[in-house]
Amino acid sequence: MSSIESWAYLSRAIEGPSVHLQALLRAGRDADEIAHGVRTRASWLGGLTRQTEARYATNRAVADLEEAQKHGYTLLTPDSAGWPTAALQTSFGALESISTDAECPPHALWVRGSRDLPGLFERSVGVVGTRAATAYGHQATANLVDGLGGHRYTVISGGAMGIDTVAHDAALAASTPTVAIAACGAGVSYPRRNERLFERIAQQGGSLVTEYPPGVTPDRHRFLTRNRLIAAFSTGTLIVEAAFRSGALNTLKWANAFGRQTMSVPGPITSPESLGTNLAIVNRQATMVLSADHIHELLSKVGHVDAQLALEFEHAPTPLQQLSHNELRVYDSLPPVGEGGREAERVAEVAGMSVGLTVHLLLDLQKRNLVQREGRQWKRTVERAGEKAEAQL
Repeated sequence: MSSIESWAYLSRAIEGPSVHLQALLRAGRDADEIAHGVRTRASWLGGLTRQTEARYATNRAVADLEEAQKHGYTLLTPDSAGWPTAALQTSFGALESISTDAECPPHALWVRGSRDLPGLFERSVGVVGTRAATAYGHQATANLVDGLGGHRYTVISGGAMGIDTVAHDAALAASTPTVAIAACGAGVSYPRRNERLFERIAQQGGSLVTEYPPGVTPDRHRFLTRNRLIAAFSTGTLIVEAAFRSGALNTLKWANAFGRQTMSVPGPITSPESLGTNLAIVNRQATMVLSADHIHELLSKVGHVDAQLALEFEHAPTPLQQLSHNELRVYDSLPPVGEGGREAERVAEVAGMSVGLTVHLLLDLQKRNLVQREGRQWKRTVERAGEKAEAQL
Protein backbone atom coordinates (compact mmCIF):
# COMPACT_ATOMS: atom_id res chain seq x y z
CA MET A 1 0.00 0.00 0.00
CA SER A 2 1.36 3.41 -0.94
CA SER A 3 1.55 6.19 1.64
CA ILE A 4 -1.31 8.68 1.76
CA GLU A 5 1.26 11.49 1.39
CA SER A 6 2.29 10.13 -2.03
CA TRP A 7 -1.33 10.14 -3.20
CA ALA A 8 -1.82 13.68 -1.84
CA TYR A 9 1.31 14.82 -3.70
CA LEU A 10 0.07 13.28 -6.94
CA SER A 11 -3.40 14.81 -6.44
CA ARG A 12 -1.88 18.29 -6.64
CA ALA A 13 0.99 17.62 -9.04
CA ILE A 14 -1.40 15.99 -11.55
CA GLU A 15 -4.65 17.91 -11.64
CA GLY A 16 -7.66 15.73 -12.39
CA PRO A 17 -7.54 12.56 -14.47
CA SER A 18 -4.40 11.54 -16.36
CA VAL A 19 -3.86 9.02 -19.15
CA HIS A 20 -0.15 8.85 -18.35
CA LEU A 21 -0.64 8.24 -14.61
CA GLN A 22 -3.21 5.51 -15.24
CA ALA A 23 -0.83 3.82 -17.68
CA LEU A 24 1.91 3.71 -15.03
CA LEU A 25 -0.51 2.35 -12.40
CA ARG A 26 -1.66 -0.36 -14.81
CA ALA A 27 1.96 -1.21 -15.50
CA GLY A 28 2.40 -2.08 -11.82
CA ARG A 29 4.07 1.03 -10.43
CA ASP A 30 2.60 2.21 -7.12
CA ALA A 31 1.93 5.76 -5.93
CA ASP A 32 5.11 5.94 -3.83
CA GLU A 33 7.26 5.00 -6.81
CA ILE A 34 5.44 7.34 -9.19
CA ALA A 35 5.54 10.28 -6.73
CA HIS A 36 9.29 9.76 -6.24
CA GLY A 37 9.74 9.49 -9.99
CA VAL A 38 7.88 12.75 -10.57
CA ARG A 39 9.96 14.59 -7.98
CA THR A 40 13.25 13.23 -9.34
CA ARG A 41 12.17 13.51 -13.02
CA ALA A 42 12.72 9.78 -13.66
CA SER A 43 13.37 8.73 -17.23
CA TRP A 44 10.47 6.25 -17.25
CA LEU A 45 7.76 8.90 -16.57
CA GLY A 46 6.93 9.28 -20.26
CA GLY A 47 4.16 11.81 -20.83
CA LEU A 48 3.91 12.44 -17.11
CA THR A 49 7.17 14.40 -17.27
CA ARG A 50 5.57 17.20 -19.26
CA GLN A 51 2.23 16.96 -17.45
CA THR A 52 3.89 17.62 -14.07
CA GLU A 53 6.44 20.18 -15.27
CA ALA A 54 4.75 23.16 -13.61
CA ARG A 55 4.07 21.56 -10.22
CA TYR A 56 6.53 18.73 -9.53
CA ALA A 57 8.78 20.87 -7.29
CA THR A 58 5.94 21.91 -4.99
CA ASN A 59 5.27 19.29 -2.35
CA ARG A 60 2.31 20.36 -0.22
CA ALA A 61 1.12 16.84 0.61
CA VAL A 62 1.25 17.14 4.40
CA ALA A 63 -0.20 20.67 4.35
CA ASP A 64 -2.99 19.59 2.00
CA LEU A 65 -3.93 16.66 4.23
CA GLU A 66 -3.99 18.92 7.29
CA GLU A 67 -6.03 21.58 5.49
CA ALA A 68 -8.49 18.99 4.24
CA GLN A 69 -8.88 17.51 7.70
CA LYS A 70 -9.60 20.98 9.07
CA HIS A 71 -12.59 21.14 6.72
CA GLY A 72 -13.69 17.59 7.49
CA TYR A 73 -12.29 15.97 4.31
CA THR A 74 -10.48 12.64 3.98
CA LEU A 75 -8.39 11.57 0.99
CA LEU A 76 -9.59 8.31 -0.56
CA THR A 77 -7.39 6.43 -3.03
CA PRO A 78 -7.57 3.09 -4.86
CA ASP A 79 -5.95 1.66 -1.70
CA SER A 80 -8.86 2.84 0.51
CA ALA A 81 -11.74 0.65 1.69
CA GLY A 82 -14.23 3.29 0.58
CA TRP A 83 -12.91 3.54 -2.99
CA PRO A 84 -15.83 3.12 -5.51
CA THR A 85 -14.11 0.40 -7.54
CA ALA A 86 -17.28 -1.21 -8.94
CA ALA A 87 -18.82 2.05 -10.16
CA LEU A 88 -15.60 3.18 -11.82
CA GLN A 89 -14.92 -0.18 -13.47
CA THR A 90 -18.48 -0.41 -14.80
CA SER A 91 -18.43 3.09 -16.26
CA PHE A 92 -14.89 3.63 -17.52
CA GLY A 93 -14.63 -0.03 -18.50
CA ALA A 94 -17.43 0.55 -21.02
CA LEU A 95 -15.35 3.03 -23.06
CA GLU A 96 -14.09 1.54 -26.30
CA SER A 97 -10.80 3.40 -26.04
CA ILE A 98 -9.09 5.87 -23.71
CA SER A 99 -7.19 8.58 -25.54
CA THR A 100 -7.83 11.72 -23.44
CA ASP A 101 -7.41 12.53 -19.76
CA ALA A 102 -11.18 13.06 -19.35
CA GLU A 103 -11.76 9.43 -20.34
CA CYS A 104 -9.78 8.24 -17.31
CA PRO A 105 -11.08 7.52 -13.82
CA PRO A 106 -9.92 9.70 -10.91
CA HIS A 107 -6.75 8.70 -9.10
CA ALA A 108 -7.80 10.29 -5.79
CA LEU A 109 -10.99 11.64 -4.21
CA TRP A 110 -11.29 14.09 -1.34
CA VAL A 111 -14.42 13.19 0.62
CA ARG A 112 -16.40 14.80 3.42
CA GLY A 113 -19.29 12.99 5.13
CA SER A 114 -19.88 9.31 4.51
CA ARG A 115 -16.81 7.53 3.14
CA ASP A 116 -18.83 4.48 2.09
CA LEU A 117 -18.88 5.48 -1.56
CA PRO A 118 -19.52 1.91 -2.81
CA GLY A 119 -22.65 1.75 -0.66
CA LEU A 120 -23.87 5.19 -1.75
CA PHE A 121 -23.29 4.54 -5.46
CA GLU A 122 -24.65 0.98 -5.61
CA ARG A 123 -28.21 2.25 -6.04
CA SER A 124 -28.06 5.83 -7.28
CA VAL A 125 -29.52 8.34 -9.71
CA GLY A 126 -27.72 11.40 -11.03
CA VAL A 127 -30.12 14.35 -11.24
CA VAL A 128 -28.92 17.33 -13.24
CA GLY A 129 -30.32 20.34 -15.03
CA THR A 130 -30.11 24.05 -15.68
CA ARG A 131 -29.13 26.69 -13.14
CA ALA A 132 -31.93 28.88 -14.51
CA ALA A 133 -34.65 26.46 -13.43
CA THR A 134 -38.29 27.41 -13.91
CA ALA A 135 -41.13 26.76 -11.46
CA TYR A 136 -41.94 23.67 -13.55
CA GLY A 137 -38.36 22.43 -13.23
CA HIS A 138 -38.39 22.96 -9.46
CA GLN A 139 -41.69 21.12 -9.06
CA ALA A 140 -40.72 18.23 -11.36
CA THR A 141 -37.36 17.74 -9.63
CA ALA A 142 -38.82 17.80 -6.12
CA ASN A 143 -41.57 15.37 -7.12
CA LEU A 144 -39.22 12.88 -8.78
CA VAL A 145 -36.56 13.00 -6.06
CA ASP A 146 -39.17 12.52 -3.35
CA GLY A 147 -40.36 9.40 -5.20
CA LEU A 148 -36.79 8.15 -5.65
CA GLY A 149 -36.31 8.52 -1.91
CA GLY A 150 -39.23 6.14 -1.41
CA HIS A 151 -37.35 3.61 -3.56
CA ARG A 152 -34.17 4.18 -1.50
CA TYR A 153 -31.95 5.67 -4.20
CA THR A 154 -28.97 7.89 -3.47
CA VAL A 155 -29.35 11.19 -5.36
CA ILE A 156 -26.15 12.46 -6.98
CA SER A 157 -25.79 15.98 -8.36
CA GLY A 158 -23.31 18.82 -8.73
CA GLY A 159 -24.26 21.20 -5.92
CA ALA A 160 -24.92 24.08 -8.35
CA MET A 161 -27.85 26.47 -8.19
CA GLY A 162 -31.11 25.54 -9.92
CA ILE A 163 -31.98 21.89 -10.51
CA ASP A 164 -28.94 20.60 -8.59
CA THR A 165 -29.90 22.49 -5.44
CA VAL A 166 -33.53 21.37 -5.64
CA ALA A 167 -32.39 17.75 -6.08
CA HIS A 168 -30.15 17.88 -2.99
CA ASP A 169 -32.79 19.68 -0.91
CA ALA A 170 -35.56 17.26 -1.93
CA ALA A 171 -33.34 14.26 -1.13
CA LEU A 172 -32.61 15.60 2.36
CA ALA A 173 -36.33 16.25 2.89
CA ALA A 174 -37.05 12.65 1.84
CA SER A 175 -34.35 11.34 4.22
CA THR A 176 -32.46 9.71 1.35
CA PRO A 177 -28.67 10.14 1.00
CA THR A 178 -27.40 12.67 -1.49
CA VAL A 179 -23.90 13.23 -2.89
CA ALA A 180 -22.57 16.51 -4.27
CA ILE A 181 -19.69 16.18 -6.75
CA ALA A 182 -17.76 19.46 -6.66
CA ALA A 183 -15.73 21.20 -9.36
CA CYS A 184 -13.48 22.88 -6.80
CA GLY A 185 -11.02 21.85 -4.11
CA ALA A 186 -11.71 20.30 -0.73
CA GLY A 187 -12.94 22.96 1.68
CA VAL A 188 -13.99 25.40 -1.06
CA SER A 189 -17.76 26.04 -1.03
CA TYR A 190 -19.22 26.87 -4.43
CA PRO A 191 -21.69 28.41 -4.78
CA ARG A 192 -21.21 30.16 -1.44
CA ARG A 193 -24.94 30.45 -0.83
CA ASN A 194 -25.12 26.63 -0.72
CA GLU A 195 -22.60 26.36 2.11
CA ARG A 196 -25.33 25.43 4.61
CA LEU A 197 -26.72 22.87 2.16
CA PHE A 198 -23.31 21.22 1.89
CA GLU A 199 -23.10 21.07 5.70
CA ARG A 200 -26.45 19.27 5.83
CA ILE A 201 -25.44 16.80 3.10
CA ALA A 202 -22.30 15.80 5.01
CA GLN A 203 -24.17 15.57 8.32
CA GLN A 204 -27.15 13.56 7.08
CA GLY A 205 -25.54 10.46 5.60
CA GLY A 206 -24.41 11.90 2.28
CA SER A 207 -21.02 12.98 0.92
CA LEU A 208 -19.20 15.88 -0.65
CA VAL A 209 -16.74 14.53 -3.22
CA THR A 210 -14.08 16.22 -5.34
CA GLU A 211 -11.02 15.23 -7.37
CA TYR A 212 -9.26 18.44 -6.40
CA PRO A 213 -7.02 19.21 -3.40
CA PRO A 214 -7.71 22.12 -0.99
CA GLY A 215 -7.88 25.63 -2.40
CA VAL A 216 -8.50 24.74 -6.08
CA THR A 217 -10.94 27.23 -7.60
CA PRO A 218 -14.15 26.29 -9.49
CA ASP A 219 -13.08 27.17 -13.03
CA ARG A 220 -15.18 26.33 -16.09
CA HIS A 221 -13.05 23.44 -17.38
CA ARG A 222 -13.32 21.73 -14.00
CA PHE A 223 -17.10 21.61 -14.25
CA LEU A 224 -16.84 19.70 -17.52
CA THR A 225 -14.36 17.29 -15.92
CA ARG A 226 -16.64 16.94 -12.89
CA ASN A 227 -19.66 16.04 -15.04
CA ARG A 228 -18.14 12.71 -16.04
CA LEU A 229 -18.03 11.66 -12.36
CA ILE A 230 -21.73 12.39 -11.81
CA ALA A 231 -22.45 10.09 -14.75
CA ALA A 232 -19.86 7.48 -13.74
CA PHE A 233 -21.05 7.16 -10.14
CA SER A 234 -24.77 6.97 -11.02
CA THR A 235 -26.56 3.82 -12.14
CA GLY A 236 -28.74 6.14 -14.20
CA THR A 237 -28.66 9.85 -15.06
CA LEU A 238 -31.80 11.99 -15.16
CA ILE A 239 -31.86 15.40 -16.83
CA VAL A 240 -34.84 17.46 -15.70
CA GLU A 241 -34.57 20.82 -17.42
CA ALA A 242 -31.83 22.02 -19.78
CA ALA A 243 -31.47 24.59 -22.53
CA PHE A 244 -30.01 23.83 -25.95
CA ARG A 245 -26.37 24.30 -24.82
CA SER A 246 -26.78 23.44 -21.15
CA GLY A 247 -23.80 21.91 -19.35
CA ALA A 248 -26.18 19.26 -18.03
CA LEU A 249 -26.25 17.78 -21.53
CA ASN A 250 -22.52 17.12 -21.16
CA THR A 251 -23.32 14.87 -18.18
CA LEU A 252 -25.89 13.07 -20.31
CA LYS A 253 -23.27 12.56 -23.02
CA TRP A 254 -20.95 10.90 -20.50
CA ALA A 255 -23.74 8.67 -19.17
CA ASN A 256 -24.40 7.45 -22.71
CA ALA A 257 -20.69 6.83 -23.27
CA PHE A 258 -20.55 4.79 -20.06
CA GLY A 259 -23.53 2.70 -21.12
CA ARG A 260 -25.55 3.92 -18.14
CA GLN A 261 -29.32 4.44 -18.27
CA THR A 262 -30.14 7.96 -19.49
CA MET A 263 -33.49 9.62 -18.79
CA SER A 264 -35.10 12.96 -19.57
CA VAL A 265 -38.15 14.83 -18.29
CA PRO A 266 -40.22 16.35 -21.12
CA GLY A 267 -41.04 20.04 -20.83
CA PRO A 268 -43.25 22.65 -22.52
CA ILE A 269 -42.35 23.13 -26.18
CA THR A 270 -42.55 26.89 -25.58
CA SER A 271 -39.88 26.81 -22.86
CA PRO A 272 -36.21 27.38 -23.89
CA GLU A 273 -35.17 25.71 -20.62
CA SER A 274 -36.73 22.43 -21.83
CA LEU A 275 -35.39 22.46 -25.39
CA GLY A 276 -32.35 20.37 -24.50
CA THR A 277 -34.34 17.77 -22.57
CA ASN A 278 -36.97 17.49 -25.29
CA LEU A 279 -34.35 17.10 -28.02
CA ALA A 280 -32.59 14.43 -25.98
CA ILE A 281 -35.82 12.44 -26.09
CA VAL A 282 -36.43 13.11 -29.79
CA ASN A 283 -32.84 12.16 -30.70
CA ARG A 284 -33.03 9.01 -28.55
CA GLN A 285 -30.22 10.17 -26.31
CA ALA A 286 -32.48 9.64 -23.29
CA THR A 287 -35.68 7.80 -22.38
CA MET A 288 -38.64 9.98 -21.50
CA VAL A 289 -39.73 9.50 -17.89
CA LEU A 290 -42.85 10.75 -16.16
CA SER A 291 -42.51 9.49 -12.59
CA ALA A 292 -40.14 8.06 -10.01
CA ASP A 293 -41.82 4.68 -10.52
CA HIS A 294 -40.89 4.87 -14.21
CA ILE A 295 -37.26 5.63 -13.29
CA HIS A 296 -37.28 2.75 -10.82
CA GLU A 297 -38.59 0.42 -13.51
CA LEU A 298 -35.84 1.43 -15.96
CA LEU A 299 -33.14 0.87 -13.33
CA SER A 300 -34.52 -2.48 -12.15
CA LYS A 301 -34.19 -5.91 -13.69
CA VAL A 302 -36.63 -6.56 -16.51
CA GLY A 303 -39.98 -7.71 -15.16
CA HIS A 304 -39.29 -6.79 -11.52
CA VAL A 305 -41.18 -3.47 -11.60
CA ASP A 306 -44.26 -2.42 -13.61
CA ALA A 307 -44.66 1.37 -13.54
CA GLN A 308 -47.71 1.13 -15.81
CA LEU A 309 -49.49 -1.03 -13.24
CA ALA A 310 -48.69 1.52 -10.56
CA LEU A 311 -50.27 4.21 -12.73
CA GLU A 312 -53.36 2.05 -13.18
CA PHE A 313 -53.81 1.92 -9.41
CA GLU A 314 -52.99 5.60 -8.95
CA HIS A 315 -55.36 6.70 -11.70
CA ALA A 316 -58.19 4.21 -11.34
CA PRO A 317 -60.99 4.62 -13.91
CA THR A 318 -64.23 6.27 -12.84
CA PRO A 319 -67.46 4.21 -12.92
CA LEU A 320 -68.41 5.88 -16.20
CA GLN A 321 -64.98 5.12 -17.74
CA GLN A 322 -65.58 1.44 -16.99
CA LEU A 323 -68.76 1.27 -19.07
CA SER A 324 -68.88 -0.79 -22.25
CA HIS A 325 -69.79 0.77 -25.59
CA ASN A 326 -73.46 -0.32 -25.40
CA GLU A 327 -73.75 0.74 -21.78
CA LEU A 328 -72.50 4.19 -22.73
CA ARG A 329 -75.04 4.39 -25.56
CA VAL A 330 -77.84 3.79 -23.09
CA TYR A 331 -76.39 6.12 -20.45
CA ASP A 332 -75.85 8.90 -23.01
CA SER A 333 -79.48 8.57 -24.14
CA LEU A 334 -80.68 9.83 -20.74
CA PRO A 335 -80.92 13.58 -20.03
CA PRO A 336 -78.19 15.20 -17.88
CA VAL A 337 -78.59 15.10 -14.11
CA GLY A 338 -81.35 17.43 -12.96
CA GLU A 339 -83.11 17.62 -16.35
CA GLY A 340 -85.71 14.91 -15.81
CA GLY A 341 -85.87 11.34 -17.15
CA ARG A 342 -87.10 9.19 -20.03
CA GLU A 343 -89.17 6.08 -20.45
CA ALA A 344 -87.34 2.95 -21.53
CA GLU A 345 -88.97 2.99 -24.98
CA ARG A 346 -87.71 6.52 -25.62
CA VAL A 347 -84.22 5.62 -24.35
CA ALA A 348 -84.14 2.66 -26.75
CA GLU A 349 -85.18 4.91 -29.63
CA VAL A 350 -82.48 7.50 -28.90
CA ALA A 351 -79.85 4.79 -28.41
CA GLY A 352 -80.88 2.93 -31.55
CA MET A 353 -81.23 -0.35 -29.67
CA SER A 354 -84.00 -2.85 -28.96
CA VAL A 355 -86.24 -2.18 -25.96
CA GLY A 356 -85.36 -5.53 -24.40
CA LEU A 357 -81.58 -4.91 -24.52
CA THR A 358 -82.06 -1.32 -23.34
CA VAL A 359 -84.05 -2.40 -20.27
CA HIS A 360 -81.46 -5.07 -19.48
CA LEU A 361 -78.66 -2.49 -19.59
CA LEU A 362 -80.67 0.06 -17.59
CA LEU A 363 -81.18 -2.51 -14.83
CA ASP A 364 -77.46 -3.25 -14.82
CA LEU A 365 -76.63 0.47 -14.61
CA GLN A 366 -79.12 0.78 -11.75
CA LYS A 367 -77.22 -1.91 -9.79
CA ARG A 368 -74.08 0.20 -10.15
CA ASN A 369 -75.94 3.31 -8.90
CA LEU A 370 -75.38 5.14 -12.17
CA VAL A 371 -79.09 5.48 -12.98
CA GLN A 372 -82.33 5.26 -11.01
CA ARG A 373 -85.94 4.54 -11.86
CA GLU A 374 -88.86 6.70 -10.78
CA GLY A 375 -92.11 5.18 -12.01
CA ARG A 376 -91.65 4.72 -15.74
CA GLN A 377 -88.88 7.32 -15.92
CA TRP A 378 -85.17 6.49 -15.93
CA LYS A 379 -82.72 9.16 -14.69
CA ARG A 380 -79.00 9.57 -14.38
CA THR A 381 -77.49 9.75 -10.88
CA VAL A 382 -73.90 10.54 -11.96
CA GLU A 383 -72.82 13.55 -13.99
CA ARG A 384 -70.35 13.18 -16.85
CA ALA A 385 -67.07 15.10 -16.51
CA GLY A 386 -67.40 18.61 -17.94
CA GLU A 387 -71.14 18.32 -18.53
CA LYS A 388 -72.06 21.09 -16.10
CA ALA A 389 -69.46 23.45 -17.57
CA GLU A 390 -70.70 22.73 -21.11
CA ALA A 391 -74.27 23.46 -20.06
CA GLN A 392 -73.24 26.90 -18.81
CA LEU A 393 -71.71 27.94 -22.14
